[in-house]
Parts: sequence; structure tokens; C-alpha cells
Amino acid sequence: MDDSAGDVLAGVGPRLRAMRRARQTTLAALASETGLTASTLSRLENGKLRPTLEQLLPLARAYGVPLDDLVAAPPTGDPRIHLRPIRRAGLVLVPLTRRAGGVQAYKVIHPPAGRAPTTKPQTHEGYEWFYVLNGTVRFVLGEREFRLGVGEAAEFDTRIPHWIGSADERPAELLTLFGPQGEHAHVTPAHRT
Repeated sequence: MDDSAGDVLAGVGPRLRAMRRARQTTLAALASETGLTASTLSRLENGKLRPTLEQLLPLARAYGVPLDDLVAAPPTGDPRIHLRPIRRAGLVLVPLTRRAGGVQAYKVIHPPAGRAPTTKPQTHEGYEWFYVLNGTVRFVLGEREFRLGVGEAAEFDTRIPHWIGSADERPAELLTLFGPQGEHAHVTPAHRT
């Protein structure tokens, strides 16, 4: 193994410890979540055990980060993220998260009013939060209707009949966080000390 690979692996322990402390969790709680023993986690954090892929994968899942974030892999050259838009039911969805499970982030572009394929409210499992990036949004939730402009946000249980679309002749662009099993996004402002 060359020196750069050894340096990368030596930095894993302090990063793991910092992530656990930032999350304010114990070794025992993390062990329960990952299936690794508290002893193994402690040895990884202290640099007494060289991490393996089988150990890093459950930790990356538990922290909700890509594996590269745990090992601080050196850059591969091209820093661009190549997002692939998906067209579905008249919408353009741009997935912003790259991991399976948990809360998912999307940029959603709704067509101008009158061009939406349906205005019928839908229901499904989950919980959603959205923030209006551009345009004006018509939001129907149950028996109530709202109009939201740039900088406004809404959150709701998707089991309640709902419909979201542009309120005028311009497309509406949203940042959306969706938890398929009802996970909440927990969007809170940072506390100043």
C-alpha cells in the first residue's frame, strides 16, 4: 500500500469519531444501528483497527453519507455532479440524493397552469416538505387551497389528498424532501451560540 492510501485510511478514525459526536450518539447506540460491536467501533475511531468495506458500508448508511465522505477519498478529477432529470406525469424531477432509503431530495419543475396532466388530488404513504424556488404554486391539501410564492415552504402528510402545481402561466420550481415511510425532514434553523 502506498503512503497516500495509508494516509487516507489513517484519517478515517478521527472522521468517524467526529461524525458520531456531531450526531450526539453513543458507541452502544451506533453499534445497535450498524450491527458492529461497540468495541469494533471504538477501535476504528482510535485507529487501532484498519477499516474494511464491510465495516464502512453500515456506517455510511447510519450517517447518511456517501462512502467517500467517510474515507475522504482523494478527488478523482471531475467535480461535476451529473444529474439526470426524470419526466413523470408532466413533471420534471431531478433527484438530488444518491442513496436508497430515508428522506429523498428532488428539484421538481411543474408545468404552467393548464398544462398539468391532472389536477386531481392524490394520496400515498409518506411525508413531504417543499420550498418554492421560482414561480407561484397552487397547493391543495384536503379541503383547503393555498398559494405559495418564492421563499415559502409547506410540509404535510401525503396520506391527506393533495395536489401541487403552478398557479399561473409560468413553470413552478420546487425543492422537495420526501420521506416514503413518513420520515420528517426536520428542517430547523441553526442555533447561534
